[in-house]
Amino acid sequence: MKKVKIKSINYATHDVVHIKTAKPQDLTFVPGQAVDVAINKPGWEEEQRPFTFTSLPDDDDLEFLIKTYPVHKGVTEEIGMLKPNDSFLIGEVFGDIQYKGEGVFIAGGAGITPFISIFKDLEKQNKLGNNKLIFANKTFDDIIEHEFFSKLLGKSFINVLSQEDKNGYKQGYISKEIIQSQMENREAYFYVCGPPTMMEAVLQHLSALGIKESNIVKEPF
Repeated sequence: MKKVKIKSINYATHDVVHIKTAKPQDLTFVPGQAVDVAINKPGWEEEQRPFTFTSLPDDDDLEFLIKTYPVHKGVTEEIGMLKPNDSFLIGEVFGDIQYKGEGVFIAGGAGITPFISIFKDLEKQNKLGNNKLIFANKTFDDIIEHEFFSKLLGKSFINVLSQEDKNGYKQGYISKEIIQSQMENREAYFYVCGPPTMMEAVLQHLSALGIKESNIVKEPF
């Protein structure tokens, strides 16, 4: 595990913290990948959790967007109370999600994090193409990086809210019909990341739509 100092920490939404840390010289990753993180404080060093890089591989610093769960009284609650000059311990880079080609990105809640780095990279390379993003959350206030994706994708950014009925936003859950409405063709890639129940439902929809397993890039959140 390598120690990295926290440079800044602030809230990106009501329960998601944006953390910027120093970056080890020899650390490399592909947009979409993650790393095991522990808090460098007595009693917390062995409590590792996987978090996705939301920065780009060639950025000077590392960035993370981490959803906090105070009710759990665990690691994320403690992370929410960290301050600049505190530090993380980070392990080996891992993760199956990386960009393979144009398609539909489907995320639930904090499962959006692998896609943030990917879309930043596509923007930097001017290769956004016809990529689309379907993002499921409970309410509007839960949407991570709403402004970034709205500006980047416009009408190709589709939001689904399960606990709020808001004009211009789909209400309920990600359905087969919503996915089908964004499909260019069955040969496109489908990138899926979110909580287990959401993942299970979306994968069933994709199967029903005739999407081949080889065209699905997924990682459970």
